[in-house]
Amino acid sequence: MNSEIELDKIIEIILKAKKVGIFTHESPDGDAIGSSLALYMGLKELKKDVDVIADKYSDSFKFLSCLDEIKDKGRDDYDVCIALDCADIRRLYDPSGSYEKAKTTISIDHHASNTYYANNNYVEENSPAACKTLVKILKRLGITITKEIGEALMTGIITDSGGFRYDTVDDETFEFAAQMLDTGVNISKIYLTTFDVQTKAQFRLTSIATSRLKFVDKNRIAITYITRDDIKKTNAKTGDHEGIVNVGRNVEGVLVSIFLREDDDGTYKVSFRGNEDIDVAEIAKVFDGGGHSKAAGCSIEGPLDKAMKRLIKETSIRL
Repeated sequence: MNSEIELDKIIEIILKAKKVGIFTHESPDGDAIGSSLALYMGLKELKKDVDVIADKYSDSFKFLSCLDEIKDKGRDDYDVCIALDCADIRRLYDPSGSYEKAKTTISIDHHASNTYYANNNYVEENSPAACKTLVKILKRLGITITKEIGEALMTGIITDSGGFRYDTVDDETFEFAAQMLDTGVNISKIYLTTFDVQTKAQFRLTSIATSRLKFVDKNRIAITYITRDDIKKTNAKTGDHEGIVNVGRNVEGVLVSIFLREDDDGTYKVSFRGNEDIDVAEIAKVFDGGGHSKAAGCSIEGPLDKAMKRLIKETSIRL
């Protein structure tokens, strides 16, 4: 749900603000990092005193401008704090608690599961990425979308749309991509860097997960996992697990692919990917997660075998 009246208010708040904090969800993906950096560069263009705060991110985004200006914690004196690509405040990365200390808060998002936790919310549920939603806002703010901003925006659009594969991709998405080509953005290079190129650790993790892949419920569900030991043995870094969930999804006949990654505290981060008309966000909600119809996630307590059985059971019910 979105409102042009609410958008007008958000534009006014941002234009009046002097000190701005930009936040996104923990374990940021391409859309989270892309939207955060795009807005950061745009507000710098408007001469704002702005910080971008984010959790550890994948090295696959190292080509983006201003990446080295990301901070690991915020301040306590922001006029406004803006959350991007984050549906629930419980997932917001904010170790210093700066977001809720701001004079006002804004949420700009595209998740249907958004809880409208900010003072001002703008959510485009049919948008393929928060970066796509942000395009409209940047233009309304009078910000020039430079090549550098365009690279950040296209990174989010490409990664969150599965490389333009999801049905939320519309004619406006392709029109914007064409405009970015004109500014010098190398879309094919972004696609290659974020999707196709793997680190050695990522390749090894994918091989391990592939060897454990199981097909259940008449082969309609694919499920696999990696452990903390796997991550340690492969010397994997943040983001090296990205894409593993797609291994199962790409197998003929699979409707839902599930991937579990053991976290430092022994819980498991779960990624879902869906095919056809299966809404995996509804499955994730059962475990207090969320996301999109074709891509969603949640956390679940161990032990591993029980966690997998619960996930399979809840998924089977919805097939």
